[in-house]
Amino acid sequence: MALNEIHWTIISHMVPIVEIFIMGYCFYYFAKPFMEISSEYPLSYPFGKTKKKKWTCCVGITYILTMVILYEIPILFSTFMAYSVGVFVPFLIMCWAEQRNYEQKIFIAVTFFSLRWFTSAMAEILYDNLYDFILNTNYMRTHPNRSFALYIVVCLLYLALEFLFTIIGIRCVLKNYVCKAAKMSKKELFILIVPSFMGVVGYELIWYYRNFYIAELKKISEIYDILSLFYYIITIVVIVVVIVLYQKIKAGQEEKLQNELLAIQMEHIKEHIEQVENLYQGIRCIRHDMTNHIMTLERLYTGNKQKEAIAYSMELKAALSEVTGNINSGNPVTDVILQEMQRKADKKKIRFDKDFHYPMDSSLNVFDISVILNNALQNALEYTSKSETAYIAIVSYRRNNAYMIEVSNYFTGSLQWNTESGLPITSKKQKNDYSQSHGYGLLNIQKVAQKYLGDIVIDLKDDVFCLSILLMMET
Repeated sequence: MALNEIHWTIISHMVPIVEIFIMGYCFYYFAKPFMEISSEYPLSYPFGKTKKKKWTCCVGITYILTMVILYEIPILFSTFMAYSVGVFVPFLIMCWAEQRNYEQKIFIAVTFFSLRWFTSAMAEILYDNLYDFILNTNYMRTHPNRSFALYIVVCLLYLALEFLFTIIGIRCVLKNYVCKAAKMSKKELFILIVPSFMGVVGYELIWYYRNFYIAELKKISEIYDILSLFYYIITIVVIVVVIVLYQKIKAGQEEKLQNELLAIQMEHIKEHIEQVENLYQGIRCIRHDMTNHIMTLERLYTGNKQKEAIAYSMELKAALSEVTGNINSGNPVTDVILQEMQRKADKKKIRFDKDFHYPMDSSLNVFDISVILNNALQNALEYTSKSETAYIAIVSYRRNNAYMIEVSNYFTGSLQWNTESGLPITSKKQKNDYSQSHGYGLLNIQKVAQKYLGDIVIDLKDDVFCLSILLMMET
């Protein structure tokens, strides 16, 4: 074999290998935002504290290894089947690394598979036409020794165009796919992959007739290639448009859920107000009878009936405690909330430590404080791990115009984190069939904190989950 032929052979084998590495990186780039949307040490992770970033890299690496093996060791596979295997193996890695939301992982694999074909076809059409055009110029006819250099330049251009088109397509999908942490239902998966599936079917038909046309007529049809480019671009646009519509529907569902939760919170506030009214009614009744109680105690003491007087005063104290409770936080609404949480904690046999004081001389709205207390304590009640040492603690303190509330509880599990919101993803399920895990409780707390120029901090250490809420008060 001549030296020139060896060079041609080497380049023709290097281009597919480089192309595989490019597509491997693109697959990693596409899967990364979905894979790393939750915590570094999630509950669904099978290997405990193995970092998720490494597994995200494995998606691209697995694709590269699979495709290189299929390329170097030819098996009786069609090109379409080989690339299907190349996508399927990383899909299994994604499912193994994060054992949740399998429908979304199918969407990632199918969408990348289709984008890979469309962008490669677009790059190849431009490559073929450009190479054919330059090769038939007068300069190349008179300088045939430059054909190898031309081949290298056009191959590099092909790889660059393929990478550029693929990254642009992936970025369009990622930009418009906002709710990456949301669980995808089977119906949603079907809607989202239909454009990719139909696009790939159309690609197979177009590419078959293009190759047939070139083989028969020994030339490239410019009109056919322009129509093909138009088809691939339109297909990618349709995929993105369907994702945009899907996200709008998802956003509508999110808003509906938020409104439902807000309505539930309003009902809780009404219940608290009713309890406060009952509390005041009980206090008024006791105060109305207080003169009679004092006169009774005076008669008992003047009659030297000390034992009876002590017993009577203890009964009076118990009756007063039953009405007013043993919590005095500085506001009747927060008193009622803490009493209710105390009752629920007692029912679950969870120790409830309270050192909460409402800042009475501040600009804080009691409604906002009640939103914080309700959500924080309700989450603590639901997620406190069962144990003899289980507890919930709430403390508050003030430094100048900074008011801090800390809610902590015993928690032995691990958390999934939403990297977009910076908050944990809860495992609570909504009643709606389209819903999934939402952390609206923490979101509502964060909104209240930000209203007062503050924020929240979450810390999980030594089996203690601690939520710190900072509120800045007007001086």
